[in-house]
Amino acid sequence: MIEGDCVERMKALPEGCADLVFADPPYNMQLRGELRRPDQSKVDAVDDHWDQFSSFEAYDHFTREWLTAARRCLKDTGSLWVIGSYHNIFRVGAALQDLGFWILNDVVWRKSNPMPNFKGRRFTNAHETLIWATKNPEQKYTFNYEAMKALNDELQMRSDWTLPICAGHERLKNADGQKAHSTQKPEALLHRVIVSSTKPGDVILDPFFGSGTTGAVAKRLGRHFIGIEREKVYADVARARIAEIIPAGSEVLEVTKSKRAEPRIPFGWVVERGLLPVGTVLKGTRQHQTAKVRADGTLVCANASGSIHQMGAHVQGLDACNGWTFWQFETNGTWVPIDVLRQQLRSGLS
Repeated sequence: MIEGDCVERMKALPEGCADLVFADPPYNMQLRGELRRPDQSKVDAVDDHWDQFSSFEAYDHFTREWLTAARRCLKDTGSLWVIGSYHNIFRVGAALQDLGFWILNDVVWRKSNPMPNFKGRRFTNAHETLIWATKNPEQKYTFNYEAMKALNDELQMRSDWTLPICAGHERLKNADGQKAHSTQKPEALLHRVIVSSTKPGDVILDPFFGSGTTGAVAKRLGRHFIGIEREKVYADVARARIAEIIPAGSEVLEVTKSKRAEPRIPFGWVVERGLLPVGTVLKGTRQHQTAKVRADGTLVCANASGSIHQMGAHVQGLDACNGWTFWQFETNGTWVPIDVLRQQLRSGLS
């Protein structure tokens, strides 16, 4: 990690050095006076000097500066995540777009255990917003869709994430037993960001490193990181924290790959390579639909012929069908999807 001003330090880094930027900038909370609970005890709010700006104009200037420096460090194929609250995220979002970033999603982190609203004059502030963006709309970027689906019990991962705030044993404390950092983020949040948007070995840049959550999760998941932190007390906490992290073994770091990223295998390859001889009878998932394999990789049934997808749709009276998972062939007395043959060919290409 690097100590110092994030803008100046990023300017000194090589251009295009990062696959991902994760930024948790000052929120410019604009707190007015002390916040107390009903029993008059003081709430440990975010009133640190690094979160204070003289005006919105000063904050906007700071935001444009660090985003410009981060954009330079980001690879063309990389992406940027930035998190904020209602105090700042809309201003950050506008600056992102003004600088040419392309917003992919805004993600709502819904806190399962938010701090109550003690004064009762507003709704309980129970979420923060993350913006996910790339450098331009035409550029490819990493998104591990299938991994996110697997993480969510085989359901598409939505843009609202319910996770607890950092508390308990995860909350770092200083020698006085107080919070080591007032805005420490939960590791679960960074786990989801990093798994979704990077690959093992990628470099993650965090210009507001704080207590080192990004570095801790990156190290555990086999990613490299560059952390920049201005406050020495936080830098010391981060170094000690990360030194205790044991990386996961390489055999468990790979995540479920997107099917779109796998090599395309025509059904004709299965036929011409003898994995399914011409004339093989295939059955549909309900067993009563049948078709025969033809020499050109099409199927023929009683009254029609076409691709595995066309014939799968035809025999079911549907508009579309994934023939790879619908059609089955017999092997050793068991009917299995022809997709296993596609995977067999793909493994030979890898």
